[in-house]
Amino acid sequence: MMAVLRSGVRVFIMLLISRMLENSLLSAEVKEGEILPPTIQKLMKGYNKYLRPFFDNGPVTVGMSLDIASIDTISEINMDYTATIFLRQRWTDERLVFEGNKSLSLDGRLVELLWVPDTFIVDSKKSFLHDITVENRLIRIFPNGTVLYALRITTTVACNMDLTKYPMDKQTCTLQLESWGYNINDVMFYWTRGNESVSGLDTLRLAQYTVEDHYTSASEAIYETGHYPKLIFHFELKRSILYFILETYVPSSLLVVLSWVSFWISQSSVPARICIGVTTVLTMTTLMMGARTSLPNANCFIKAIDVYLGICFSFIFGALIEYAVAHFCTLNHPDANIVMYGHQMGGFDEEMNGMVTTIAAENNRAKRRKEKAASDEAALAPTAELELYPSSPTGSEPKPEAPEEPPNRCLIVLVLLRKVLRRAANCCHVENPHLIDNYSRMTFPLSFVFVNLLYWTYYLYL
Repeated sequence: MMAVLRSGVRVFIMLLISRMLENSLLSAEVKEGEILPPTIQKLMKGYNKYLRPFFDNGPVTVGMSLDIASIDTISEINMDYTATIFLRQRWTDERLVFEGNKSLSLDGRLVELLWVPDTFIVDSKKSFLHDITVENRLIRIFPNGTVLYALRITTTVACNMDLTKYPMDKQTCTLQLESWGYNINDVMFYWTRGNESVSGLDTLRLAQYTVEDHYTSASEAIYETGHYPKLIFHFELKRSILYFILETYVPSSLLVVLSWVSFWISQSSVPARICIGVTTVLTMTTLMMGARTSLPNANCFIKAIDVYLGICFSFIFGALIEYAVAHFCTLNHPDANIVMYGHQMGGFDEEMNGMVTTIAAENNRAKRRKEKAASDEAALAPTAELELYPSSPTGSEPKPEAPEEPPNRCLIVLVLLRKVLRRAANCCHVENPHLIDNYSRMTFPLSFVFVNLLYWTYYLYL
């Protein structure tokens, strides 16, 4: 009983809406004040745009095709791309069948009188329909009731990017089309010509990317409210690395080579070698900061360019440390000239010797005082012994010996400290400190070449 009641209410609402629409269409006029042509009036008579085609006879199938006019920007910071597309949709509406063998091309503003699919772009951040000089919409009706509906849209779509191999990365972005309100029981989407349904990418020219591959797929979007039709267009973008080679890789490599120039400068030229080392370190720091300005400020990505810049910075900083080590070894060499460090070490030794001499002199004076006191006691020994030991007439019993003085602990600590410092200096001793630069002239370039081979092999082929 309830089913019959619901069916009757449904039919009544359909008839009411149809009657209201029929009355509105009969009195409708275009902006110029002209009545709709008789053919259109005949088609629109009894037409209800609020009801989809085949309302009680299965879902309506909608075919999709795309023409990519341009991809304007691809942003790594926002992780999105902006594209202008021509979206074409085809479906059959049995209510629009008419006699003849020619299609009817209608004004785009008449789309308000027809039922159209509620298609939307899933990951769109912002979109707009072009309206210069009029809204860029096309409506074409064929004799068999097929409707062609075309739009020109510019949209900004999110694209999740993996920047681990940046700038030798490949990004796969998508353009997803879904039905907003009609589920799979009402509307079905399909690509009209499979992978060839999307055109325009072959002639597309991008600033930093090349389109390597693209394909289409169809699936279903599952939400709490039901299952909805979905069409997905996938396209793979490969970044052009030439710009980054000229902008980042070559300058950073040349800075590393520049830091090696100090190996051929005399170790006595302290200002020259320090100037080269500090200048290359600061320049490399500036280059590293500039390379990050066009990238997202996120720590989740350790990018390939960051790894390379870190390698170059390590080699440049290593060249600066190399001179510090070589200069230190030169100063500790026996044939080294008297320089500041030598004065400091000599002063330290003199101070240590002075402290030891002072402590030894104090010990000698204390010893002499003790010996003098002992001799005085020896002169008074007979009388003292008679008084202390009256029971011994001969005084032959031994007298108690004075305890020995313990060694000075401060003197022992200073001597041990001096030995430790001497051994530490001997560990850093190099037979010929100038050989450090000779070895660096070979080890630094060979190591840099080896690390570069590992770097480019990993990020290009693995």
